Amino acid sequence: MERKLFVNLPVSKLDRAVSFFTALGFEFNPDFTYENATCMLVGKDAFVMLLVRDFFATFTDRPVADPATSTAAIIAISAESRDGVDQLVDTALAQGASAGATQDHGFMYSRAFYDLDGHHWEVLWMDESQISA
Repeated sequence: MERKLFVNLPVSKLDRAVSFFTALGFEFNPDFTYENATCMLVGKDAFVMLLVRDFFATFTDRPVADPATSTAAIIAISAESRDGVDQLVDTALAQGASAGATQDHGFMYSRAFYDLDGHHWEVLWMDESQISA
């Protein structure tokens, strides 16, 4: 069975989050977009639901963490090349994101950023031909 991935993230200002991720090259599904939520297309079967914080809170009985002060998840996405990693992260930083760590293992390269709400994103490229079976 092939599965789809839906990650739900609370955001303080939906329009600001949409502008930020649009600048990074992401698109949104208008069928799942309204004043409290939008569906960001990440890949063929991977989606990030950006939900206004108060609306997000209706889906859980637990307190909603503040991503600016704590990390509950690290969202990792791939890029087609090392340059693609740099381009995406540099664009995020130019849009107001904060820089995270860079890791270079030769066959794998990644850089991190914290989006405008403080969510931790990793962008990575991997040369799969360099991975031994």
